[in-house]
Amino acid sequence: MRILHISDVHVQVDYEHAVWASIGWRRVVAQIELKLARRARRFREAPETLAALLREAEIGGYDHVILSGDLTALAVDEEFERVRKALGALADRPDRLTVVPGNHDVFTPGSVRKRRFEKWFGHLLHSDLPRYQVEGPWPVVRLLGEEHAIVGLNSARVPVVPGIAAGRVGDDQLAALIAACADPAMRGRNVLVVVHHAPLRPDGRLDRRIHGLLDADRLIEACRIAGVQAIFCGHIHHRYDYAIEGGPLIVCGGSSTALRREGYVLVDSRPGQNLVVENRSLERLRGEPEDGALPDPVVVTG
Repeated sequence: MRILHISDVHVQVDYEHAVWASIGWRRVVAQIELKLARRARRFREAPETLAALLREAEIGGYDHVILSGDLTALAVDEEFERVRKALGALADRPDRLTVVPGNHDVFTPGSVRKRRFEKWFGHLLHSDLPRYQVEGPWPVVRLLGEEHAIVGLNSARVPVVPGIAAGRVGDDQLAALIAACADPAMRGRNVLVVVHHAPLRPDGRLDRRIHGLLDADRLIEACRIAGVQAIFCGHIHHRYDYAIEGGPLIVCGGSSTALRREGYVLVDSRPGQNLVVENRSLERLRGEPEDGALPDPVVVTG
């Protein structure tokens, strides 16, 4: 199976002329941060870049798309709508698209209370093994063909204040993951987990407590017990993969639409539980200059 992995597309709208009182204090603080750090400029063309990535990848062909969270910048309806539009027909194909929320998709208590992520992408949260759902629709189990299964987990939590971006899967979802993977319907399948927060950084260390996955060790151990082949994640805006000895491969999609970092990850899941991971840069594919050579595909056996 050929998988296209994208993440952290951060589609945003123009808040320059918004009435601040109407968007809430959290978004006002976030906008100040985005302006001062110039982060907003990096994602100005995110919808167009997302559409271009999908067109580019379609040339080589893929069977399934994984979008591992942070679809939006501030979790407003207009942003979610623009993501749906950029995804095109793919947005209505649960058989070809797996989506989980990121911390930016639950940016305010109101966005969770109004279930904005579910409003725009709830039709993709159907589980083929619903008896294991313990936190809303999570975990979402997707059985793909006879050889693969994708399990979506939710690590996105409303931040106490802007700037705190840590996540947590929680013991209930982790126990459900182990139970689901022991189900007879999962026997003999390559199991791929999708979660927003990266369990480990590129150097194999845990992320900072204000930014990382607070129960990363427990997630990795649950994946070991469950026999998970790989964890697809985002949150850290660099594409990388990290092999855990005796455990799953971590595949981080980085930020697919960030200026000068545009790209995606292609993963081939092969017989014998082999993964071939290839990082693709949109600039390189367009023939535009960029430092460094395109890395060779990485073959990981697990």
